[in-house]
Amino acid sequence: MSKKKLVILYFITSLIWIYVSNFLIHQLVPSSYMSLVERSKEIFYILVTGGFIYFFLNKKQELSVSQEDQNRLSTLINSMVDFVNFKDGEGRWIEANDFGLQLFQLEDVDYRGKRDSELAEYTDFYADALRYCEVSDEEAWENGEITRIEEVLPVPDGTTKIFDTIKVPLFHFDGSRQGLVIIGRDITEKKEMARQLAESQQQYKSLFEYSPDIVYMLDLDGKITNLNPHFDVITGFNRDEMIGKNVGTLLPKKYKRFLPRFISTVVEEVKPVMYEIQIPHKNGKTITLQCTSLPIIIDDNITGIIGYGRDITTLRKTEERLRRTEKLSVVGELSASVAHEIRNPLTSLKGFVQLLQVEDEKHQLYYQIMSDELDRINHIVGELLLLAKPQHLKFTKAEIRKLLNDVISLLRTEAIYYNVQIESNFPEQDIYLECEPNQLKQLFINVIKNAIEATINGGTVSIGLELLEKEKVLITIKDNGCGISKGRLEKIGEPFYSSKEKGTGLGLTVSFKIVQSHQGAIRFESQKNQGTTVHMTLPIYQENKNKHKKQQAL
Repeated sequence: MSKKKLVILYFITSLIWIYVSNFLIHQLVPSSYMSLVERSKEIFYILVTGGFIYFFLNKKQELSVSQEDQNRLSTLINSMVDFVNFKDGEGRWIEANDFGLQLFQLEDVDYRGKRDSELAEYTDFYADALRYCEVSDEEAWENGEITRIEEVLPVPDGTTKIFDTIKVPLFHFDGSRQGLVIIGRDITEKKEMARQLAESQQQYKSLFEYSPDIVYMLDLDGKITNLNPHFDVITGFNRDEMIGKNVGTLLPKKYKRFLPRFISTVVEEVKPVMYEIQIPHKNGKTITLQCTSLPIIIDDNITGIIGYGRDITTLRKTEERLRRTEKLSVVGELSASVAHEIRNPLTSLKGFVQLLQVEDEKHQLYYQIMSDELDRINHIVGELLLLAKPQHLKFTKAEIRKLLNDVISLLRTEAIYYNVQIESNFPEQDIYLECEPNQLKQLFINVIKNAIEATINGGTVSIGLELLEKEKVLITIKDNGCGISKGRLEKIGEPFYSSKEKGTGLGLTVSFKIVQSHQGAIRFESQKNQGTTVHMTLPIYQENKNKHKKQQAL
């Protein structure tokens, strides 16, 4: 009520009180008491009017304070980026901030005193969402405590928003419902960032855990901070045992001194650094890794190194075999052109030497030397022709023990000359191979002869034969001679590579070719001054021949 109306009401009430009270006093009160009653009436009027004035003034102050608090609350909740809503114990809206009204398209609606289902009539798009609010509110009331839920709210543009909603139920002392406070925060971007982060972490984990290459992480001191599981597969070592150790413990001695320079190069270049490195496998063999390393940058600071190492051991061996094959091809082309040109004059020289041996008895020693050297030349030409072109092999069945015994008988005289004992250990049963017998004899002669020449002064050459599973035989030729150095062992079998004074370097090349043509494998094990062991594995049946038989059967 306005001040003007209050003043008018006061004057009217006062006039009515004066005239009515005076009239009643003169009519009802005796004259002897009239003066006393009039004074009492005036005092009563003052007290009553004073009380009313005090009440209205105090009430006005309370209303002013209440309105001020209301304004502060409204300012506070409207400044919040969260949805804020106050409801009474019956679920009727008491107060809501602008964000919440805009969210549910209720900006122009007189929402106070209405329930969610009633407000649903004012917005078609959010009608179902508002009706569901009554269901979730009831769950919060039944819980009787602060309830936190995630609510998905559709947006007119076709997307959705996710709200982290907190509902706080308030109760009277008697347990009856007093009110409900609802605060909802839009966490759509947070959830999307969390999803992207989880996806990124999963991609990183997949890349790290399931990469077919070694993935490694180092700190700037060279300490291994992480390794993926494929490290165990490629190197044979346990990654859990290596994490925390310096990477230098894995490197051969020749690489360790370059480690600080390597780390500084990766850090300073700030780009991928590629290199090849050879490290030992747990089984003692050497593997070749093609590595790429780059710095780990966090908040513009380089904190470590990450990289991957690809096992290219097989690739490099294949390249080496290809290189040898190309070299053999060149040797073959050279041999084909040279061998035929040598043999024609060689035949003439051999004939004249034999004629001179018959006619001139005085220089027999010279003729014998000439004849031996011509035989040596002829032998070299024979080896060259064997390498010249792929030969058509005619495989027949041959008993492997007989072939080995024939070769041993042939070389026993030479073994005696070098004071070397030949020992053999063959199984009792006959073992037949599909092979080209003469070539196998040439193979055994080359290998056993090398063993005899490497084993002098009372040494022993042991020859073993063993029937393996999967229809294969293993021939082992072992000596206790001078052995082969690691450097020479890597080049063994290459054309024209020989450590013998008069060697051509073609004997083992021919041997490798024979083994290859029989679909077998040959392997050398040797240590300097401790002897050499040659393992030759040959199949009992030739695969191409079996295929041909199957085709004929079909």
